[in-house]
Amino acid sequence: MLDALSFVQYVGEVASAFDSVGGSPVAGATWCFLLQWSIVSYGINAYICVVILTPVVKKTMHTDNYCVIMGGGVGSRFWPYSREAKPKQFLDIFATGRTLLQMTYDRFSKVIPKENFVVVTNAIYRDLVLEQLPELTPGQILLEPMRRNTAPCIGWATYHIYAKNPNANVLVTPADHLILQEDAFDEAISRSLDYVKAHPKLVTLGVRPSRPETGYGYIQFTDCEDEHFVKVKTFTEKPNIEMAKVFYESGEFLWNSGMFAWNVQTILDAFHQYLPSLTSILDEVKGAYATDEEQSRVSQVFSECPNISIDYAVLEKADNVMVLPVDFGWADLGTWGSLYELKREEPRANVALHTKALFYEAEGNIVSLDGDPEKQLVVVQGINDCIVAQSKGVLLICKRDEEQRIKEFMGEASVQFDKKFD
Repeated sequence: MLDALSFVQYVGEVASAFDSVGGSPVAGATWCFLLQWSIVSYGINAYICVVILTPVVKKTMHTDNYCVIMGGGVGSRFWPYSREAKPKQFLDIFATGRTLLQMTYDRFSKVIPKENFVVVTNAIYRDLVLEQLPELTPGQILLEPMRRNTAPCIGWATYHIYAKNPNANVLVTPADHLILQEDAFDEAISRSLDYVKAHPKLVTLGVRPSRPETGYGYIQFTDCEDEHFVKVKTFTEKPNIEMAKVFYESGEFLWNSGMFAWNVQTILDAFHQYLPSLTSILDEVKGAYATDEEQSRVSQVFSECPNISIDYAVLEKADNVMVLPVDFGWADLGTWGSLYELKREEPRANVALHTKALFYEAEGNIVSLDGDPEKQLVVVQGINDCIVAQSKGVLLICKRDEEQRIKEFMGEASVQFDKKFD
């Protein structure tokens, strides 16, 4: 007999399957009820039928929907936790048993079949990706021989997916984000996929800001609305605090989440129009994409690709860019400050991660140590608004409002100590 918990979990999967393939919610609910009745009435035989039918249902799901996970960054602003050998996307930041990369995969696997995932990462992280995502095959991992920013990363993934499915609708996401409201996120993702399937638009997800933030890029939008999507007016890189306050108070700006959706043909056309310096290089590899020759062929020409972001290269130039305003508890875990804002329980509160801590005459600090949290204690007295982080032989103490300098600190340590602490 199927135990109650397992059945509830399965019913949820079945209901999601019906909903995502456009099936009637009523039909889905009815089917689930009949399954429940059958299992209760007939026991294991019904369960066997369910198990047999599940792959059939899931096989019909999302065959044209793909997800590209960008997971090649070094995460230097999260040093010393994030290192060259194991950047933050491969770390279990919250001690949940799942790394940021794994959490990203889990999140999108609700709407994307496992065979339609593509991870673009640096060649040195191949084994880490395969270890953490055993659901994927080596052919789903595109290995950059060097870092060339997001435009070449997305461009390569686009050619790869187009060779497999010229009708593909593609979600693009960084590997190091956190989503707190999963239901709202699922709705936004499904809505975006439906929209780009029907419209030749480039969609970005814009997060409604909750505070003036200098660590994120901003998207200004217009009043031109189309099915919950609004036309993008401008993209702005990370502002200073004064400008961030203006953006926040105006109500005309959204945080740039770095998550995108489009049909593969739409983005391919945009690349050819706005970044021919990239497509001229990637076109040289035509015929090899989605074959055993792809990795070696692209590796030979990748150094020639322009080092530029997708925002600068395409989105700021294109006239068919739309933004979906969203609010699903998003956080870009790019900095210690973002982690502090996420974990603090009240203004000026201290935050302790992976360690026991005592604070005296101290406010607004974040303290984090690697190792066994049950066997270590940090005592902080008389300092405010600081980052105290220790990992793999490096102790960092700096003001939270100076965290943008962490990349500078890491660079100098790399030079001074011959990359020993990279």
